[in-house]
Amino acid sequence: MTLNNKNVVVTGGSRGLGLGLVEALVAHGAKVTVVARDADSLASVHARLGVATIAADVTEEGAAHRILDQTGPDILVLNAGAKPRMGRLDQVNWADFTATWETDVKAGLYWLQAALNLPLKPGSRVLVGSSGAAVNGSPMSGGYGGAKRMLWFMAKYANGISVEQNLGIRFQAIVPQQMIGGTGVGDAGANAYASALGIKPEAFLAGFGTPMPPREFGEKVVSVLEDPQYADGFAFGFKGDTGVTILEGAAA
Repeated sequence: MTLNNKNVVVTGGSRGLGLGLVEALVAHGAKVTVVARDADSLASVHARLGVATIAADVTEEGAAHRILDQTGPDILVLNAGAKPRMGRLDQVNWADFTATWETDVKAGLYWLQAALNLPLKPGSRVLVGSSGAAVNGSPMSGGYGGAKRMLWFMAKYANGISVEQNLGIRFQAIVPQQMIGGTGVGDAGANAYASALGIKPEAFLAGFGTPMPPREFGEKVVSVLEDPQYADGFAFGFKGDTGVTILEGAAA
């Protein structure tokens, strides 16, 4: 799939990994709409990259259907999410533990439902932001690992519905398998784990190998979108020094 003139909607695209992806999409000729809460951040992204912007709370139930109906994307990237509240299991309260469920998973449910029920046009692709924490857990971030695994499951469930109803929509989970500095989630995680180990955050991040800054993450996602061998899988993963490392399952 060439991205030139493709209509792409990215939630949470005004900062961090989402912004890195938006930069890469624009560089490859896509027509991008960024959805985020903060009007100032959206104005900055619009001024610098010329993308369309929509200010919205992605956890508001009606927002997903309204925005998808308005924009009709070829590609939808569900990247928006909360920064997890860091702490050991014996230190966090219920609000801390469920923060990512109340944002990431709640938004994921509404936007996946909207993509299926609207529905998006045949041939559309929906990318769901997960995490390597969904594979191995994350003991310092409460319910974050479980939330990201649930999003991975939800992409698979949505694929099953698409196949059953012959919608022709492909749902895939993005699983970066390293902590990425320069992002709200990555920096929070690096700081917490480094503190627990008595080392500097930079030293902790170095343990993952070659860094993968947000723009490089964006280029890796673009490479997957443009490569036909990944058109039918439901999950793919990244690691900074080896590129795409896993592809699991199939749309059917």
